[in-house]
Amino acid sequence: MVTVVHPSTVPGTRVAAVRHLGPNWYASVMGTAIIANAGATLPVQFTGLRTACTAMWALSFAALLVLLTARALHWTHHRDQARAHLLDPAVAPFYGCLSMALLAVGGGTLLVGRDWIGLNAAIAVDAVLFVAGTAIGLAAAVAVPYLMVARHRIEPGQASPVWLLPVVAPMVSAALGPLLVLHLPAGQWQETFLLACYGMFGLSLLATLVMLPVIFARLVTAGPLPLALTPTLFLVLGPLGQSTTAANKFADVAPGVLPASYAQGFTAFAILYGVPVMGFALMWLALAVALVVRARRKGMGFAMTWWAFTFPVGTCVTGAEGLGKHTGLAAFDALAVVLYVALVAAWAVAAVHTTRGLLDGRLLAPPARG
Repeated sequence: MVTVVHPSTVPGTRVAAVRHLGPNWYASVMGTAIIANAGATLPVQFTGLRTACTAMWALSFAALLVLLTARALHWTHHRDQARAHLLDPAVAPFYGCLSMALLAVGGGTLLVGRDWIGLNAAIAVDAVLFVAGTAIGLAAAVAVPYLMVARHRIEPGQASPVWLLPVVAPMVSAALGPLLVLHLPAGQWQETFLLACYGMFGLSLLATLVMLPVIFARLVTAGPLPLALTPTLFLVLGPLGQSTTAANKFADVAPGVLPASYAQGFTAFAILYGVPVMGFALMWLALAVALVVRARRKGMGFAMTWWAFTFPVGTCVTGAEGLGKHTGLAAFDALAVVLYVALVAAWAVAAVHTTRGLLDGRLLAPPARG
């Protein structure tokens, strides 16, 4: 993974510390924000949960501001390295993380942040972050595949779940956009916005369906991923859980926004689409866990790829929450709770290791050459 240079390794300038700061670091913002977003609608609520979720949203917001500042310095003072990142097929797909970080924090602002800053401010913040995140996500969904075709030189054995990051970003917009629908003027504005979200759902889903066979073919023909990249297998859960979440969010807001026949169709679609996709997500989760256990036994140590254990699992939590709401089945509620517990545990492990790595300088060292 791309890391940052420790300030002590380049005397005389703090700006040098961000030379190798890659877009992959936004994954930590995504992983923190999803704790708040998934916890806000968890079917089992208890005293202190919402306050804890709001605190996690505040932490993700602060982390986003810090990273945006650091990445601005990176592009201002190290444009050569920034261009190198764009031309590196292992790094360029992480530009999708910027979009998803903006969207996740924005959604959390409206879900729980409003408790602290008020509804009007929350709507304004979410609107700004949603527009920015969606614009960046749509640009990344086109620009990164373009670079992969026109500029990157990729060998068949280099296919990676990381390739999903730019194309899944519009699905995050599709899932979080419905939060803003009812705050728009009734009529054309609401209907257009909701159907635009549905269009992004289709864009991302079809792009994912193109990518997934390539990724799975690489696994079965070339063997397991390198140890440090093994956690990225969890990234496949992202489009699966997020699309299930989006389908259920459409069903939530469609009544009163779309004609009754369309609204009923979205409710049916939420279940008919979401249940089989969640089934596949659970199968992939079992496969990914097995391969991670194998990699751990072979010596896989901590890397920033461990943040892949957070956001994708969080999307499965929100997907299960939506299915529980629309089917009325306690099994989906239980699944959401179990996955949320796993999500919180994964976040705690990644956060502790990241903090230690920052303090001891391991994550603030130049990437190894060899």
